[in-house]
Amino acid sequence: MMKTFRALSALIQHPGSEMIGALDEIETVLDDEGIAPHGDRVALGLLIADLRSRDIYDLQETWHNLFDRTRSLSLHLFEHVHGDSRDRGQALVDLKTIYEEKGLSPDAKELPDFLPLFLEYLSLLPLDEARCLLGETAHVLTALAERLAKRKSPYQAILRALVAIADAKPDETALAALRAENEPAPDDLAALDAAWEEEAVTFGPQAGCRDEFAAKLRQGRRPAPGVENQIRTARENSAAALHS
Repeated sequence: MMKTFRALSALIQHPGSEMIGALDEIETVLDDEGIAPHGDRVALGLLIADLRSRDIYDLQETWHNLFDRTRSLSLHLFEHVHGDSRDRGQALVDLKTIYEEKGLSPDAKELPDFLPLFLEYLSLLPLDEARCLLGETAHVLTALAERLAKRKSPYQAILRALVAIADAKPDETALAALRAENEPAPDDLAALDAAWEEEAVTFGPQAGCRDEFAAKLRQGRRPAPGVENQIRTARENSAAALHS
């Protein structure tokens, strides 16, 4: 089991007291396993220092404004694949089944495509397989990191570390499409609402990655009503899982 993925899962979730209390252990896991490059671990250390130093309510508001209110920063992977298409519902059901085959049982209130949950799944896989699946999302993770960098958010360190761990070159065509998307200001509520109506961009396949999960990441992108109400409540038990 690679605890680095669980550590990064905990760091990118909605900040809670349990996660804040586990920051020392999270930092130790990242350093001890060392699968993220040194420079990325330094940047992650700065994020951890920021989480330690700020009021928890301020941290929660920041997280909410970034990941709940901004579609282009959505932590739901299929938001960038299927949008709200009818295909997404079945893909989510299939993903839940794939997770359960590895002994991972998502909470009923969680959507299986939530990035922190995906990282928990990766933690159960051999490192090479986990890297391959991360490679499927490399251009999306890169785009998210760039968008967070524009906001001067230290959360960008998590996405950059994941891209580095994947060690896969992002699909340039798909990345260019993501870069071309309009990004409303976080306080422009009308623009934010309009952005949720736009079509999302699909992942691009990485050669050599043969997995049902990877196939789901590459499926359809036709927007349609159906799975609009996404649950954004983050799991705080990933930090506790580091103890297992």
